Amino acid sequence: MDEELKCPVCGSFFREPIILPCSHNICLACARNILVQTPDAESPQSSRASGSGVSDYDYLDLDKMSLYSEADSGYGSYGGFVSAPTTPCQKSPNGVRVFPPAVPQPPPQHHLLQHPGSLPPIPRNSCITCPQCHRSLILDDRGLRGFPKNRVLEGVVDRYQQSKAAALKCQLCEKSPKEATVMCEQCDVFYCDPCRLRCHPPRGPLAKHRLVPPAQGRISRRTSPRKISTCTEHELENLSMYCVQCKMPVCYQCLEEGKHGTHEVKALGAMWKLHKGQLSQALNILSDRATEAKEFLVQLRNMVQHIQENGVEFEACLVAQCDALIDALNRRKAQLLSRVNNEHEHKLKVVRDQISHCTVKLRQTTGLMEYCLEVIKENDPSGFLQISDALIRRVHMTEGQWGKGTLTPRMTSDFDLTLDSSPLLQTIHQLDFVQMKGRGCVFPAAPMLQLEECCTQNNSATLSWKQPPLSTIAVDGYILELDDGNGGQFREVYVGTETMCTVDGLHFNSTYKSRVKAYNDSGVGQYSKTLVMQTSEIAWFTFDPASAHPDIIFSNDNLTVTCNSYDDRVVMGNCSFSRGVHYWEMTVDRYDNHPDPAFGVARGDVLKDVMLGKDDKAWAMYVDNNRSWFMHNNSHTNRTDGGIGKGSTVGVLLDFTRGILIFLINDEQQGPVAFEALEGQYFPAISLNRNVQVTLHTGLPIPDFYTPGEADPTGSVC
Repeated sequence: MDEELKCPVCGSFFREPIILPCSHNICLACARNILVQTPDAESPQSSRASGSGVSDYDYLDLDKMSLYSEADSGYGSYGGFVSAPTTPCQKSPNGVRVFPPAVPQPPPQHHLLQHPGSLPPIPRNSCITCPQCHRSLILDDRGLRGFPKNRVLEGVVDRYQQSKAAALKCQLCEKSPKEATVMCEQCDVFYCDPCRLRCHPPRGPLAKHRLVPPAQGRISRRTSPRKISTCTEHELENLSMYCVQCKMPVCYQCLEEGKHGTHEVKALGAMWKLHKGQLSQALNILSDRATEAKEFLVQLRNMVQHIQENGVEFEACLVAQCDALIDALNRRKAQLLSRVNNEHEHKLKVVRDQISHCTVKLRQTTGLMEYCLEVIKENDPSGFLQISDALIRRVHMTEGQWGKGTLTPRMTSDFDLTLDSSPLLQTIHQLDFVQMKGRGCVFPAAPMLQLEECCTQNNSATLSWKQPPLSTIAVDGYILELDDGNGGQFREVYVGTETMCTVDGLHFNSTYKSRVKAYNDSGVGQYSKTLVMQTSEIAWFTFDPASAHPDIIFSNDNLTVTCNSYDDRVVMGNCSFSRGVHYWEMTVDRYDNHPDPAFGVARGDVLKDVMLGKDDKAWAMYVDNNRSWFMHNNSHTNRTDGGIGKGSTVGVLLDFTRGILIFLINDEQQGPVAFEALEGQYFPAISLNRNVQVTLHTGLPIPDFYTPGEADPTGSVC
């Protein structure tokens, strides 16, 4: 309990401690050292120390008065302050004057040994601030004598020091106290020889004091009767009663003067026993909490040991599992290398056999050629004709042996073995701790994908799954994940209780990987096997009645549209595009009174009651019977000759690899590239009135005149 017995200002054991109204304690000498003086005009007259309780004090705001900063007081902090402060500023910038004055004072311990009347007077408006809670207080005319002395704390400190110290130390040495040689029974102070000669000379009134050895002084201290506390307001009266309302001891004179006359008072001894009992009960409860805390600390220390042991065990298990995976990978590596070596040897054998066979045939052919050349050099006609037919047949026969395929390698130099390591790499990247080791945790099994019910149509994919037949573990729901169709990370596309899901808005002509896992109250189970699906290469779609303007009239299974209004109305396709190259056509079935329908693409929130291209959500070409224009955000560009009529065909080519839009009329490109820098999600769209009827044709190949650009591997997601 050392910290409980040390002054917060000097850091040493309490010497003559006093109780501040905030219930904190401080040495009497230290309290005098930290006094400050406030200007007269700012001193609150109603805030005087009376010692009658906390309610009689008005605490100053610390933010309004810097009581112990380095600029104001001449010293930096309370800790380590053991003597009078250095010479302070006479008046700080904020109006606070520090006490005591700059004149050096004798050691405060020496002053405290003298009669209180010998102490320098406390200046008016002196203020003291508690070093622990920082509450400030204006002192009254009694000064520090208005605060009660904590004799209980003083007695505890004395007993504690006697039990800890083998040799009694001098009480006046400022640094490194020396061993005491005498004790003054009247002053109740232990002295070493230098301090006795300096502070307690054997002359004057001090000559009558009795000096005894330190051991005898310790005994006399223990056997001396307990000092009776006196009232702080009436110093000649003993404290004999206790004011319940003010929670402080009082004397009979305090009751007679009327200050506590109307308050409930009780006998001091009775309240002493009562509070001792209350403190004992509180200590018993606190002792139980301390016992629980000690047991808890033992539990935590044991847990530290268990964590270390389990960590080593778990780390060894993890290393073993990873080593097993590495061993399995090395074995698979050896198997794959064996296949590569076999393929390598096979290719070499085939090529070498073909080289040998071709070399023999070439040698025979070369010999026949040389022989025929020599025969041609002969000048004997009859002899030449005897063998010429046979030679001609041999030459033709030999030439036929070098026919088609003879001079073609039977084996390519390329190895037609492509190692698909991306699923394994992805699995390694997703390798994680599925569950923590625990009791009662039953995780669901990995679902099984029902391949016979999984399919793709256009840019939609339907997946179906079920739990393993022998699994009896409860399942609360499923999580379906797809990648981005380009080998990227998986993302959740469905969470719920259903076992079938259709995912729309995928990219055309893309390969998607899908997987599903189950979950319950215990957590998430393992993934199913990964299913690879291919979306349609060419888009098949119709007009969409759900998003069309109400004036649009549909027929022919939503492939033919017209309108019942003379105003232009917009209708879109039921499929959107965001990647790849797409082409579709519309045939003009009816064209009356030279209207100007608009063809193109649009965002999902395009305006439906104006011509396509009037707002910033559509990119279109509108055309009449003689010419056409491109339009976006009501901006008209690129007027081009050539119109449409009944039976005409309008084509729309959307290429995301280049980000461009091109229009065609009757299989011929109409004008330049209409729009560039297109990216995002677009729907086929058209605007028309009652004078026009068109039929949609989809699933068409790209026109022969057009060569698509390089595919963008980072195409946008629908």
